[in-house]
Amino acid sequence: MQGSSRGALIAAKEAFASTLDSGTDPAALAEDLFGIVGAIDGSAALRRALGDPSREGSAKAALVDRLFAGKIGAPALDLLKSVVEQRWSEERDLSDTAEQLAVGAVIAGAENAGRADQVEDEMFRFERVVAGAPALRDALTDRRATPEAKAEVVQSLLEGKTAPETLRLARQAVLASRGRRFDRVLDTYQAIAETRRAQLAAVVTSAIDLDETQRARLVAALRSHYGKAVHLNVVVDPSVIGGIRVQIGDDVVDGTILRRLEGVRRQLGG
Repeated sequence: MQGSSRGALIAAKEAFASTLDSGTDPAALAEDLFGIVGAIDGSAALRRALGDPSREGSAKAALVDRLFAGKIGAPALDLLKSVVEQRWSEERDLSDTAEQLAVGAVIAGAENAGRADQVEDEMFRFERVVAGAPALRDALTDRRATPEAKAEVVQSLLEGKTAPETLRLARQAVLASRGRRFDRVLDTYQAIAETRRAQLAAVVTSAIDLDETQRARLVAALRSHYGKAVHLNVVVDPSVIGGIRVQIGDDVVDGTILRRLEGVRRQLGG
């Protein structure tokens, strides 16, 4: 986000935190916010009216009251009024922020239930499952299929097998992709979760799964290096033979045996 939207986002996050601190049910708040995103995305006139930086914030808040009072919960209504009162430099920034808050509310519910790590793990694994299964990927990205049909596919795969928050986010990713590919939507949701939880996500590739002791040692080493909490997403890939590869953002440390063998081959070839 650029310009005034950056300050508006900070104010929106502060209002969101206050809403959660007041004891609001995160799941109910998330549902209301996702509904708001859909309403804004579905109406160009509403998007312009609420995102117009030249319009008085009080006027936009009054419009929200007229349109949404009685249709969403009071906490979501008050939060939305606080959000639209800010000055947004781009119309899309408003709906993007509402989506970010909705996902944050889902993650807050998972935190309250002690399932936040589980949700991050499951979203990461589900994204990889979809990427590795062409038929499933096609089913979730087919433009001829309705969002509801895609959501039923997700429901059949995840219901009873994952945390309810994982299922909710995966369904949302196909119900309202907002013009993005499925994997990009899940990437966005995971980034929101990481930011909310003030931690980094490390993709660790290993020939075998890491046991709890190995995971704890790696997390401690990465935390010491980066100065932040780190969540591990472990990918088991026998082709690396041994060692591990760790990627955090653009930082990559490749200590796999495959990488070493490739280095030897290049040296011999040279």
